[in-house]
Amino acid sequence: MNTEPNTVIEVEDLVTHYGTRKILDGVSMNVAEGEIMVIMGGSGSGKSTLLRFLMALEKQTSGTIRLLGQDIGSATQQQMFDLRKKIGVAFQGGALFSSMTVGENIMLPLFEHAKLDMMTMEIMARMKLEVVDLAGFEDLMPAELSGGMIKRAAFARAVIMDPKLLFCDEPSAGLDPVVASALDDLILKLRDALQMTVVVVTHELESVFKIADRVTVLDRGRILFIGTVDELRNNKSERIQNLLNRRPEDEIIDPDEYLRRLTGEEETGGDATL
Repeated sequence: MNTEPNTVIEVEDLVTHYGTRKILDGVSMNVAEGEIMVIMGGSGSGKSTLLRFLMALEKQTSGTIRLLGQDIGSATQQQMFDLRKKIGVAFQGGALFSSMTVGENIMLPLFEHAKLDMMTMEIMARMKLEVVDLAGFEDLMPAELSGGMIKRAAFARAVIMDPKLLFCDEPSAGLDPVVASALDDLILKLRDALQMTVVVVTHELESVFKIADRVTVLDRGRILFIGTVDELRNNKSERIQNLLNRRPEDEIIDPDEYLRRLTGEEETGGDATL
């Protein structure tokens, strides 16, 4: 009997461009069912760009991305519509609508995708608020919440339809260490309670060490490392150790390349990451 977890995200040789600039260069990775995969890297490594492509917000230049077995590059509009109902997204800033109450924000996916009566939707919203420790806050406006509460409300909205996949973009950015740690606990709680697969983009090392089952490290648009937290800590790569120990790297500048950048001559073939 096969007891190996199913693969729910498959990325094969992903190449992406913005204009003439290559952003991701041959990225390949898999994420297993029920796993928390953290994507990290230095500024400009391509981690946020990779998340956008995993969420099918951009069209890749080449390569394959499969989510829950669906090739998103060849999916029809209806197939993508059905797939997105199985995916939750917690945006970096929370992205709550300021003109809606907390409860209305959380129910928004239900209004769009489910044919339910109002009482049922309100009960579902209250259930998810209970999960994120915001019970009784449904009638408040987003402006009345703290930064940490906004992040938790955003998680409640992201999981209102019990998604199979949850994507989180810098969930603890801008939060104090105590609130950030509580948010890490919430991610673990949601994964276990709802049996989700979670992909988190973050640069917060404490969060990485606390929540990750495995870590993907990007460097200049390429995969530098994929493995467990212990394997990450023990990796001998100078780039990885610089990242973990917050050591800056000395950049060696080629004079000819520098001159081409100043004169704009590199636009026809240069590579870059976002």
